[in-house]
Amino acid sequence: METQLDFDRITRSAVRRSRIGKITVYSLLTLWAVIVLFPFYWMVLTSVKSYGSYNAERIPALFTLAPTLENYKNAFTAVPLAGYLANTLIFTLLTTAIMVAVSTLAAYAFARLEFKGKNLLFTLFLSMMMIPAELVIITNFATITNLQMRNTFAGLVLPSVTSVFYLYLLKENFEQVPDELYRAAKVDGTSDFRYLTRVMLPICRPTLITVIILKVIECWNSYVWPRLITDDPAYYLVSNGIQEIRENGFGRENIPAMMAAVVVISLPLIILFLVFRKKIMAGVSRGGIKG
Repeated sequence: METQLDFDRITRSAVRRSRIGKITVYSLLTLWAVIVLFPFYWMVLTSVKSYGSYNAERIPALFTLAPTLENYKNAFTAVPLAGYLANTLIFTLLTTAIMVAVSTLAAYAFARLEFKGKNLLFTLFLSMMMIPAELVIITNFATITNLQMRNTFAGLVLPSVTSVFYLYLLKENFEQVPDELYRAAKVDGTSDFRYLTRVMLPICRPTLITVIILKVIECWNSYVWPRLITDDPAYYLVSNGIQEIRENGFGRENIPAMMAAVVVISLPLIILFLVFRKKIMAGVSRGGIKG
């Protein structure tokens, strides 16, 4: 009888500790979520405040009773924001498509093909990840300038069509596909390109989608290189357009209009992440597991 009572007491104590632990964890996660999401909330809130009401606030208000969409209208009329978005879309699609094609073919070669010096060459590729990006920018700028490609989409795109990190991620993922499939395909007379497109890519689709999404985000947020290689507003991307908006559009003091432009620019990436968040997590975790 006492043994049963002790067992029940221990069980209740364990359940209580488990509940306290869960409450603590969820409370900390909720607090962290509020901290992370608050800047986005503040950005959207400021964007729907009128210029007069925003400047009249001595203490910033956490909500507004008179939201307005006037700032969003100004974002497209005061500056060519639609043009910046179109340029960024073209730059993102071209860069991502070429990078995925180059990285996929290179990753397949390192993962499946046998050629002299493969391991040494791949080691040299990995060593490039240790070189700061700022050092490469100087060489790229000199090369693009000498080729008379400044203020062109080719000048914007070409330096961004390779990525050692994405090559490594795809290579590790390709190596997880059993060798028996490759041998069977070769016995059937399947070419390497057909095997890549019909077998490898469908199996590794989560990682491929992850690479595409991460590259899209990288291109959309690109700032230093587009700012360096373009001084013609006709080729400005949204990241560089923000500075143009601030200097020659709304002015430094019109914060609500600036926030409206930032919301418009950020919205495509937020939607992209929300739609594909599960595939991003699955692709990253899959690429990090070998065996």
